[in-house]
Amino acid sequence: MNTILELIGRTEELFTEDIRRHEDEISELVKDSSFLVIGGAGSIGQAVVKGLFSREAKVLHVVDLSENNLVELVRDIRSSMGYAVKDFKTLPLDCRSLEYDLFIELYGKYDYVLNLSAFKHVRSEKDPYTLMRMITANVLNTEKTLKQSIDKGTKKYFCVSTDKAANPVNMMGASKRIMEKFLMRRSLEIPVSTARFANVAFSDGSLLYGFNQRIAKRQPISAPRDVRRYFVTEKEAGELCLMSCLLGENRDIFFPKLSEKLHLVTFSEIAVKYLDSLGYEPYLCNTEEEARDKVEELIKQKKWPCYFFDSDTTGEKDFEEFYTENETLDRVKFKDIGIIKNEVLLEDEKLQYFEQSIANMKKKGEWDKQEIVDLFRYMLPEFKHEEKHKSLDQRM
Repeated sequence: MNTILELIGRTEELFTEDIRRHEDEISELVKDSSFLVIGGAGSIGQAVVKGLFSREAKVLHVVDLSENNLVELVRDIRSSMGYAVKDFKTLPLDCRSLEYDLFIELYGKYDYVLNLSAFKHVRSEKDPYTLMRMITANVLNTEKTLKQSIDKGTKKYFCVSTDKAANPVNMMGASKRIMEKFLMRRSLEIPVSTARFANVAFSDGSLLYGFNQRIAKRQPISAPRDVRRYFVTEKEAGELCLMSCLLGENRDIFFPKLSEKLHLVTFSEIAVKYLDSLGYEPYLCNTEEEARDKVEELIKQKKWPCYFFDSDTTGEKDFEEFYTENETLDRVKFKDIGIIKNEVLLEDEKLQYFEQSIANMKKKGEWDKQEIVDLFRYMLPEFKHEEKHKSLDQRM
């Protein structure tokens, strides 16, 4: 943990004081409650599951598409925490499937449902097919599992959002902003809450996770030098989700307050610190080709080839923000957490139009990216999408 904090430019964890102040309340709620965690084998999902397991949840069921990650989650928990939760199940199920529906029909009366399943990459808008899959995961699956939770009498539904939902410039962030609108609509039928947070350092699939892979495979490190982001750890992301779920009021969106603990860092800065921690000197290359060609030669000299570039791909935001100037904030309740307070904004007609439009595209069996961009702009007049015709798949 200390190593990760140092790499992202911090010496202290976030939320420790808030957790300490509310630990008794959190632990009591967890011990007396049953939980379903959807997407519980991802990086944030695992942090949430471990937080619930360590507090001895009455029932803890975990669903995820990744069978392998679920296996490792169980091994990790058994090896570190043992068997404190008696009713602990992991199921490699797709929440769009008949099998999942039958499981929910049989076991689905939970006190809390936490949906941590998401397409989280900006690169997911690179083609119309991946983009539609992102919409299904981030919006339609949320609506489906929300309805099931309402039907089963669930006390509270939590779904993870993203900082990129605030004034979105990419399709991923916009899909999560639309998801928030679906959440707010259902808040008249079930209490809901969510959380927006920064990049999760070294989470599965992240650029920083990719640094580990590049070192293991003796490959160059590549990163943008002009993209500055806020970073939280997996544990901090999990704690923010848990506190929003358990302590948040209906329609609350939790986010980390900006402070001396949380500040902007570039990916290239982290790459330099990361290599230094491993005993390597970064060697700056002018091209991807140079970086690939010099790998073996440089590694022998305890140097590592790096290609740092200026970002020029679709969907990159110049700066990060957790809320907009039009949102009402509570900065008092917690020390390190701010809360966006939402009133019900009834947009039933727009939400129905969105669902019907996506259904029509799928039924027709063809659609293009511009159709979906236009639909998103209808849903979000503030959406500032700029198409640069280049995705991160065209980067090393």
